Amino acid sequence: MDAKQRYEMWLGSDQVDDVTKQELVNIKDNEAEIEDRFYTNLEFGTGGLRGVMGAGTNRMNIYTVRMATQGIANYLAKIGISEPSAAIAFDNRNNASLYALETALCLCANGVKVYLFDALRPTPELSFAVRHLHCNIGVNITASHNPKEYNGYKVYWDDGAQIVSPQDKEIIAEVNNIEDFSMVKTMDKDAAIDAGLLNVIGQEIDDAYIGELHKLVMNPEEIQKAGDLKIVYSPLHGTGLKPVTRVLSELGFKDVHVVEEQAVQDGNFPTVKSPNPEGAEAYALSLELAKKVGGELILVTDPDADRLGMYGYDSKNNEYKEFTGNMFGAILCDYVLMQRSQSGRLPENPAIVTTVVITNMVKEICKKYDTFCDCNNLIGFKNIASRMRAYEQTGEHNYVFGLEDTFGCLPGTYARDKDSVGTLMLLCEAAAYYKNRGMTLWDRMVELWQEYGYYKEKVQTMKFDGREGAAKIQSMIQTLRDNPVQKVGAYSVEKIYDYKLGTETDAATGKSEAAVLPKSNMIYYQLADGAWFLVRPSGTEPKIKFYLGVKGSSQEDAAEQLDELAVNVKAMFS
Repeated sequence: MDAKQRYEMWLGSDQVDDVTKQELVNIKDNEAEIEDRFYTNLEFGTGGLRGVMGAGTNRMNIYTVRMATQGIANYLAKIGISEPSAAIAFDNRNNASLYALETALCLCANGVKVYLFDALRPTPELSFAVRHLHCNIGVNITASHNPKEYNGYKVYWDDGAQIVSPQDKEIIAEVNNIEDFSMVKTMDKDAAIDAGLLNVIGQEIDDAYIGELHKLVMNPEEIQKAGDLKIVYSPLHGTGLKPVTRVLSELGFKDVHVVEEQAVQDGNFPTVKSPNPEGAEAYALSLELAKKVGGELILVTDPDADRLGMYGYDSKNNEYKEFTGNMFGAILCDYVLMQRSQSGRLPENPAIVTTVVITNMVKEICKKYDTFCDCNNLIGFKNIASRMRAYEQTGEHNYVFGLEDTFGCLPGTYARDKDSVGTLMLLCEAAAYYKNRGMTLWDRMVELWQEYGYYKEKVQTMKFDGREGAAKIQSMIQTLRDNPVQKVGAYSVEKIYDYKLGTETDAATGKSEAAVLPKSNMIYYQLADGAWFLVRPSGTEPKIKFYLGVKGSSQEDAAEQLDELAVNVKAMFS
């Protein structure tokens, strides 16, 4: 069936509502739009669904959500779970509460007991709730930090982590088997409640989640001494507002300034083009407020509050400095290991868990504290969670802290996804600790550079839309695989790790051998002088992504090296 036939099928279906049909009628003369909306099904990938909202098979809407949910319900039945249960949450995205309810009612119609949050909640609280309520599965309706046109559908397994192999592939197969609306079940909301299948949850889960965060505090006395630390915070119109302000207040931080314009929960994100704490634009109002109130720490969470962004005050130069995820991740890694080591709370066989693109500074910090740095993991926090699961099963190591470069950390084992609320809380504790010693977090970052080296990293992307764009991205990576280079600008290539082929190649000799690498379509180049880059397709957007890192002799030298490396890498694909 081609795109036009699918379009006509939706228009003629008695199961498609009138509002959706009118949206389709409005594009009847736009062949390109019809093609884009119907040339394929919105892909249910290893993280679930994510796409632009609208009518069509290649869009996020109640029909694609229901079909995905029916596939999940079929999977739970197939593996023989006798009394299945699910937790469902949603953020501030447009249509998020609607999609969450449709997910719940489809699961209820399939005999799944559902715990649905009464209002928007952070992603990490959904992960916590799956564990806390002993659910078989969880679903969170969120598009994370994507622009306002997007929404998404993240799926979690019974340990609170996003689905990984083998569940991901098995669930995807079941979802792909749902070919039309007639295969989907749903039911009335009141009937689901009366049957005991739909259960609304809220405050009791909030209290349990915040209680777990309190257990992570290592130096409450330092917070009391520096309770007047001036913190500026923005939830970027999303879910972080209540849990962040609550936990900071309960811990004794008395001088917290919220960016009021961004405290309004709004899926249109009226104050930013994109609600992404990785972009400088997201900090404009926070910086303005910080200068007004004398803020020492600027903290921003994305809409579903799994990612955290940060600026810190540089008292010597009277300016605010941007911190990358690698930077504040290194600070927290160092702080946690230092505090636990000094207090005797570092467990046997401790491990910091991260991914292949983390700053090399974290590896050096782990060496100092005789801690295993579990860093040969694929990009995405679910792969960190997978290692946590393995530790629980084998006892090989004890998880201490997890982090990735894209502004995400998990400071404890209460959840299985990155948690900006817990991370923010820990950063504020660290800031209080160093303030009591006459330092800012920027001062501490400078000390770490002086001790370990001036590491600097960045990510750059190239975007290619539609079917042709997806094919081009795959072709670009395959071309590099087929034609490896031996020099990138001034850097000679030392080794090439191909994660798809599972090989390690010595660039000097050209000899390749099998390597123990997790499978993924990405290629890592280890360059001379501590530099490196990795290329892979984005898992959530139509982009090819380039991760780059260098080690310089100063901040300025590292910045210059990184800019030059970025130009040379991008030129390879132009």
